[in-house]
Amino acid sequence: MKIVRIRTDEGISYGVVETEGVRVHQGSPLVAWEPTDVVVSFEKAHLLAPVFPTKVVAVGRNYVAHAEETGSDVPEYPIIFLKPATSVIGPGVPVVYPPDSQNVQHEAELAVVIGAVARNVKAEDVQSVILGYTAGNDVTARDLQRKDGQWTRGKGFDTFCPLGPAIETELDPLEGLSIECRVNGEVRQSGSTADMVFGVAELIEFITRVMTLLPGDVVLTGTPSGISSVVPGDRMEVEVEGIGVLANPVGRL
Repeated sequence: MKIVRIRTDEGISYGVVETEGVRVHQGSPLVAWEPTDVVVSFEKAHLLAPVFPTKVVAVGRNYVAHAEETGSDVPEYPIIFLKPATSVIGPGVPVVYPPDSQNVQHEAELAVVIGAVARNVKAEDVQSVILGYTAGNDVTARDLQRKDGQWTRGKGFDTFCPLGPAIETELDPLEGLSIECRVNGEVRQSGSTADMVFGVAELIEFITRVMTLLPGDVVLTGTPSGISSVVPGDRMEVEVEGIGVLANPVGRL
């Protein structure tokens, strides 16, 4: 099932993708919801970020080749950091190139959407707190990140966390989902979730020993190798197998 969050003339609502369009639901998949008789055509359904989290917990250096391309060691345990909720945008919304940076880069990632309050969750029980998966782009001002080691500043700008286009509830990252990033149609990143250093279950167990994850929170699971710079006017497309394409242009203030 593909869950989306849309804006129509009637307001913002959650829905499920069907053949003819989006079946509007009352309520939220994070609490309680039920289908209505309303189906909005794809042409009239404006896609938003499929969820609006209280926080985004991101993971660094979770692919061996990516750690190598940044000149870093593969970590012994997950490296986690936070991206603010204000960094989240949906499909089609421009990523704003900050004036303080001269080197903004894309990072295509599988994103986990939490569906229940999660605290001290064991790896074998992780599936019980996951709503589904979506695509994410951990946009990074690489020069600022490297300048003083402040990952939150380099990765926390408004618009630096595109999510979407949908939450897929029937995926298994252990099957090796392909992850790809294209810039202006050119493939820059191509990897598989099978290559993660730490899998989804290990990440959720580790993170929930530190902090409580709330329904709607998002975990970005790391990026494969191939990160590269983008400039205003570029179009980034992140595609995760089984989820779809998350496309965002790059713009300026």
